[in-house]
Amino acid sequence: MPSGLQNLDYAAFVALFCIGLYVVLARSNLVKKLLGLNIMETAVFAFIVTSGMVDDGTAPILGNGVAGPFASPLPHALILTGIVVAVSITALALALIVEIHRQCGTIEADELKGAE
Repeated sequence: MPSGLQNLDYAAFVALFCIGLYVVLARSNLVKKLLGLNIMETAVFAFIVTSGMVDDGTAPILGNGVAGPFASPLPHALILTGIVVAVSITALALALIVEIHRQCGTIEADELKGAE
């Protein structure tokens, strides 16, 4: 791989994380904030999965004639757990947003500051 493109994936993850951060900070709609948070989570998940990548690595299953280097299964296991937690938090946040809309009539953070 050319040296200029060697870290292109990391630059893409940073850009994706920054897009999510911008959405969280710049938008007042709670659903859009939650979407920005999910974009940030996706960037972190992708970064961690690619950190476990090994060039010419094989699956870490030992057998006859199998030699290293082996790809690390730990990042993938951590990300599966992270995805489950992220989906659970997203579902809870959506339920809370629905209840906020039901009680206050809006999901705009600016309008909710004055609502009691």
